[in-house]
Parts: sequence; structure tokens; C-alpha cells
Amino acid sequence: MTVSTLSVAPAATAAGAVPCAEPTLFYLGTHQPHWLAALGVPLFVSDRRLRRYRRLPVAAAPWALDSGGFTELSQYGTWDTGPAPAVYANRVRRYRDEIGHLAWAAPQDWMCEPAILAKTGLTVAEHQDRTITNYERLRDLAPDLPFVPVVQGWTPGDYLRCVDRYQRAGIDLTRMPLVGVGSVCRRQSTVQVGDILTALHQAGLTRLHGFGFKTLGLARHGHLLASADSMAWSAQARREPALPGCHGHRNCANCARYALAWRTRLITKVAAASRQPALFDIGPAWWSA
Repeated sequence: MTVSTLSVAPAATAAGAVPCAEPTLFYLGTHQPHWLAALGVPLFVSDRRLRRYRRLPVAAAPWALDSGGFTELSQYGTWDTGPAPAVYANRVRRYRDEIGHLAWAAPQDWMCEPAILAKTGLTVAEHQDRTITNYERLRDLAPDLPFVPVVQGWTPGDYLRCVDRYQRAGIDLTRMPLVGVGSVCRRQSTVQVGDILTALHQAGLTRLHGFGFKTLGLARHGHLLASADSMAWSAQARREPALPGCHGHRNCANCARYALAWRTRLITKVAAASRQPALFDIGPAWWSA
């Protein structure tokens, strides 16, 4: 199996930030879990969608699991209404065993966007503590499953304090094969996100996953990411008429043809902003089945 990856290079790399050794692996976000069996490209799929399936698809390519934390917290302001860690871990084990090719799974983390903080009534520090506690719980419940730690915050200093909190809990993030960077999806093209990623690199975290990165964000900051995901194609398709030849739907918000074409355009556009080729048929060894 081969996996296409983005290759992005910055016009200039911030001091102390070392570009990732291999091209950025891009996960196409989707709310259509059956695509796992059909598209043959890395996908990012939410547990909130997969858990409805009695019979799961068999994956044709590596994929990663989103816990659905943003939806959970934005709707309810708590994880108490969601699955308990033991229930979530059992579902992830089922996905790994029945779907196959699971690269990693996100924990039940707590985002730090101002709107989410307003919904929960908690502080950034409390969200960080709850994110770390959940990761520890999942790791203890299921050490065989590929849960990845996620750093949360809003400012660069917040993220570094989150790294310190992990360290005090006995978790050295610099030794992890992948660390997720949360609370960046709605501002990932900004200078501040570049500052956040650079600060994490300077702290020794060089294998980062950017949640919800879009074309401009990848063009600007992809050199600091080992992987990224985005489902921006669906929102874009919802605002446009269906592609010529797409019959049976008014728009292509749930259309695999549109999603794959968008993915190709993204890879081409990001590559045009870099000095390296667009595609590499390689896959990072740490997630290979």
C-alpha cells in the first residue's frame, strides 16, 4: 500500500523550528465512514459517526479517529453526556480490530477556544488538566491502543504550560511518535499559530498533528507538521452547485468525487507554495500496520 503525502516547505523557517523530516501526511476529513472501504486515501473519521454502525467498513488505507470533542463540548459543555473513557476505549478497540489500518485515535480532549470556555465555564488550565487526565485514563485502560496526547491552549505560553503539565504527570511528549495540537482549526492561517507550532518545536515536540488545517494554513505552517486533517471541502461544497455529472444531489457536501477533487487541488496548491514535489508515495513507519 502507498500513501500520498503533502510536501510543504516554508519561505523561511522560524529560528529554533526544525522542519519535519518527512512530508506532511494529510487526512481527508469525512462524515461518511463507509468511504474508509472505498476511497483508498488517508481519512479522518469521527467516533460520533462510526459508533452508529453495526457492521463496520474495512479500511483500504490508514486512517485516524476523531473523538468528536468539539461537537461534544460546543453542544453540551461537558464530556459527562458522552461515552465514559472505558466505553470509548472499547469502541476504539473494535474499530482497530474490525476496520483495520487505524493509525491513531484522539483522546476525549477539552478544546480551549473562547466560545468553548464560555460554554464550560472553566479555565484553560482546567481544560488542560482534564485533557491530560483523560489521556492517562485511556492509556491505563487500553495500553495496546494508539491514543495520542493532545496539547491544548490559546496562546503559545498556554501550550508550553500544557507540555509542562504533561511532564509533571510523568509523560514526556518529546518521546511520543505524535502529539496533537488542539484549538487551532479556526485560526490556523494566522501568525499566532505559527508561533505556537514554533514554540512547541523549540520545546522538543517535532512530530505534531494539526487539527482542522486548511490550504492556507498548510501552505504557511505545514513544514512544522507531521500530519494534518481537514473537512473544509464539505462546507465549501455546500455553498456551491453540484459538480457537472453529479446527479441526485443539489450540492456535493457529501460527495466523494468532490472531496477527492478538493484534496487534489489542496495538495497541488500547497505544493505550489513550496519548493518540493507535490506527492510522495511513502508512509511514516510508526503507523504502519
